[in-house]
Amino acid sequence: MKKNGNRTARNALLNLLAMPGLGSLLAGRKVAGTGQIIFVTGGSVMLFVWLFKVLAQYYGLMFGDMQPQAVGWIGETGGALFAISWLWAAVTSFSLFREASSQESQSLEKLKILKMKLSEQQIIPALAVLPDWKRQGDVIARTFQFKDFPAAVKFVEAVAGIAEEAWHHPDIDIRWNKVTLTLTTHDAGGLTEKDFALARQFDKL
Repeated sequence: MKKNGNRTARNALLNLLAMPGLGSLLAGRKVAGTGQIIFVTGGSVMLFVWLFKVLAQYYGLMFGDMQPQAVGWIGETGGALFAISWLWAAVTSFSLFREASSQESQSLEKLKILKMKLSEQQIIPALAVLPDWKRQGDVIARTFQFKDFPAAVKFVEAVAGIAEEAWHHPDIDIRWNKVTLTLTTHDAGGLTEKDFALARQFDKL
């Protein structure tokens, strides 16, 4: 969820700092993104056409007998389309920033819930579905056995990836082909749902 919030905020910045509509499309706002890109592209083309015509008339008056033509409307229309695309993108970006903030808040609330110390009544059923894990006071532990040392190390590498992703790290003890994982949540002072969630993931390995 935190990654989603970061991605949403990045898309909002793309709208404002890179190109209107790009971030909107990446965020799944297809109608808004397509409309913003059409407006900014159309506005840019008209501004270039206006600039070309102004320069052509300027040099034509200098070196020939070209009659001036009213081309200001092209630049005004292009500028208006360009401004509309940026304003529209800004509104979408504001919505994306709010969405990112909401996702971040939900992520923090979820983290708080996961890191609340479980009561004895909550630990018993949670441990019942993990028969290979043994409780030792405020920790749960399991020893995994493999065919050799390289297989054990490969398992530890996979465990490290999951633990880093969850930002919750078990104690790891390697004895040749045996790996013992021990889980507890130190800042909660005991076992939390996060410990049991990780234990379930380690079992799937």
